[in-house]
Amino acid sequence: MTEPRVDIAPSILSADFARLAEQIQMVEEGGADILHVDVMDGHFVPNLTLGPPVVRSIRKVTKLPLDCHLMIEFPERSIDAFAEAGANMISFHPEACVHMHRTAAAIRHVGASPGIVLNPATPIGVLDEIITEVDYVLIMSVNPGFGGQKFIERSVDKVRRLRDMIRNRGLGVRIEIDGGIGMENVGEVVSAGAEMLVAGSSIFGDPDPTGAVGRLRRAALAPFAV
Repeated sequence: MTEPRVDIAPSILSADFARLAEQIQMVEEGGADILHVDVMDGHFVPNLTLGPPVVRSIRKVTKLPLDCHLMIEFPERSIDAFAEAGANMISFHPEACVHMHRTAAAIRHVGASPGIVLNPATPIGVLDEIITEVDYVLIMSVNPGFGGQKFIERSVDKVRRLRDMIRNRGLGVRIEIDGGIGMENVGEVVSAGAEMLVAGSSIFGDPDPTGAVGRLRRAALAPFAV
């Protein structure tokens, strides 16, 4: 099998915010490709996290692409603020957005890469009329709102079906996965078609976050080794 392009995206939700710049530097040194930023409003999901000011602070200490996952109501109202703060990628949930096409177009208009997010119970059929307008689809393999949850096994088949949809349409849309990703399942999800791997506790919960990035990448690519 041809080795796929795999991007490791440490999720700063699991980082030590008292040492955030240091922890970002650690995963950069380990070869992280993207930084994943979970934005929660306490309404769409039960937790409350961070907003554009924190993204702006992160932007000052890293050149890595910032992938802002908006778990918020009315995401279209916050696109400009996150883009101005330094977000390179902005994803949103169809359940939180009345006009998906308009929202994706607005993200692209501000120079960011638009993505759409599917919760565990959201069918991939939701993508039928929007998948051509986004650059990536984020499959949630846990229910959004909290870190450290157990991986939902049926997410692997969902990734596989999404990969088939993308291939059948001849699209270049990438597949991202988030939730419970670790050494024990990363090879399986990459084999199914995932290309961007969001990992929080398995990286920042490791005593050696720098080394954890490399170990996760090696595990992701192990099924493709000759």
